[in-house]
Amino acid sequence: MKHGAYVALALLISTVAASPAAAGELFGGAYVHDVKTPLDKSGIEGGADLMAGYRFGSIAATPIQPYAFVAVNTAGQTNYGAIGISAKFGNRFYFRPGIGLAIHTGSAGQFYRTDKIAFGSRVLFEPEVGLGVRLSDRASVEASWVHMSHATLFSRENPGIDNLGIRFNLKL
Repeated sequence: MKHGAYVALALLISTVAASPAAAGELFGGAYVHDVKTPLDKSGIEGGADLMAGYRFGSIAATPIQPYAFVAVNTAGQTNYGAIGISAKFGNRFYFRPGIGLAIHTGSAGQFYRTDKIAFGSRVLFEPEVGLGVRLSDRASVEASWVHMSHATLFSRENPGIDNLGIRFNLKL
């Protein structure tokens, strides 16, 4: 099953790399992996996540932008990739909520583990929130929270995971 997740992550990366770059923005950042918050039952994995992604241009005249990203864990724990939509509200200072679907390389098992998160599903919901500031016409930086879980829709095991970090955005 891990092989399938790696293949899916590779396909996600190749899709993003093959996309036209004129209308969107690249983003990348670093996250503290598996931060214990009241929204999850986890907090057992370590390391940092290095994230890279692409946010497409706005859909029609809305603030909604599709996105895709991958995150690799520096401690060899759970890696993940996600696709979804986000919306940016504000100009110099902004709020960016988003929702997507993620796949991961961690355990999809349905039993609690002490060595790594047993997510209970290979596919997870991926809500996120960012608070940012525009640095120039092309660059911005944002503090970001990325949560992943399946809300017990796919199994009874649902510890979830929260990652907190900062990302830099560059319009193309």
